[in-house]
Amino acid sequence: MSYENKMLQLKQKLGKKIEQPKEKPTFQRPEKPFYIKEWEDAGLTLAENDFGVLFKREVIYPLDFQHGSYQLGQLYDAIEKWQQTSISHPYAMNFDESIVFFDTETTGLKGVGTNIFLIGLLDALDDQFVLTQYVLADPANEAAFLFESKFWKQSKTLVTYNGKSFDWPQLETRWTLNQQFLPKLRSQKQIDLLHSSKRIWKNNLERMKLTKVEEEKLGFTRQGDIPGFLAPIIYTDAIRSGNADALMKVLHHNEWDLLSLVTLYIHSTNLLLERELNESATTYTNIGKWFGDLKDTDQSEQVLTTVTNNYDGENAGLAHYYLALQQKRNGFYDEAVNSFEKALLFIENREKLKALEQLAIIYEHQFKNYEKALHLTNEGLKIIDNHLFMKKEQALKLQGNWLKRLRRIEVKLMKNNITSS
Repeated sequence: MSYENKMLQLKQKLGKKIEQPKEKPTFQRPEKPFYIKEWEDAGLTLAENDFGVLFKREVIYPLDFQHGSYQLGQLYDAIEKWQQTSISHPYAMNFDESIVFFDTETTGLKGVGTNIFLIGLLDALDDQFVLTQYVLADPANEAAFLFESKFWKQSKTLVTYNGKSFDWPQLETRWTLNQQFLPKLRSQKQIDLLHSSKRIWKNNLERMKLTKVEEEKLGFTRQGDIPGFLAPIIYTDAIRSGNADALMKVLHHNEWDLLSLVTLYIHSTNLLLERELNESATTYTNIGKWFGDLKDTDQSEQVLTTVTNNYDGENAGLAHYYLALQQKRNGFYDEAVNSFEKALLFIENREKLKALEQLAIIYEHQFKNYEKALHLTNEGLKIIDNHLFMKKEQALKLQGNWLKRLRRIEVKLMKNNITSS
């Protein structure tokens, strides 16, 4: 008798039950809400599936539909630009992808008790854009609402604004709570335009709220929009009273969000790939740094050099600084020294300290000019002494490191002077 059979007999003698596979729970189809006619009269359409009911709204936009400064069809011009460039970038898309712009409205910001009550999808098709908005009929019909989104059916490229951190995780949470009934949720490729906006407009836009980006960068100002914080209150009132008039304003708010995602992607692509210099030196410096962070040094240097050649020193100070870092990394030490010295005239203390450090390294290790390295180190120590831009503990640690450098250079300088004499 095999060891496995002996163990099985022993368990049976001890009276232990062999676990049987659990049966899948039976789904209880919820009742329909009482306000179907009222919501249909407001402009929504009732939809049904195996899990219950939901409401939906659909709008079709032609490619020449104008939203702010751009027509929606210019999305395909943007994709063509990515296709024609050799630049590798996480925001690049191609024509083989199924692209959908995705945004949700929720009853709160976090927690298991937070429901998604509106899923907005704007599909980019060959000859048109199709907006589909799914509205949760009531919490009892959540499985029907989630199922209808079809995120279980296929993977697409989702373009969002804070979707990686909020919308998609919220959807995953709600899906998990209904996983005993729903098909498995598929993973999706995601492009989050909030992240790109922060990279491109750091120190340029004070707030990264989408409505502010629309007004200042996309040529679109909302008329009659509702504040986002009112959306949960409006939805709750709609399912209690059956009146969906105010709820339709939430759908229009969501609609504008989605349309602006299209134009924001177009505008961001143009800034990343074109050199028309329609924005500030800060914007293009941020872009150059972003390419550098992506290890695309050639593209980074091109962008930063364009900034230093076309903007005055005060506006191009950071561009000189980031360009110097690239030049030093590539072994162009003379060019790096020149760029660092130009940057020192205009950059703030935090970057100035780093620039002095890099210059000291070059003069000590590459040029063997210990007097210059010593001077630069002393300049750095003066900045650390005035440590208002950093915490005291950080300043003390930095000071210790810089003093080590100072003593090392002093020793080298002394030995060099002895040898020379």
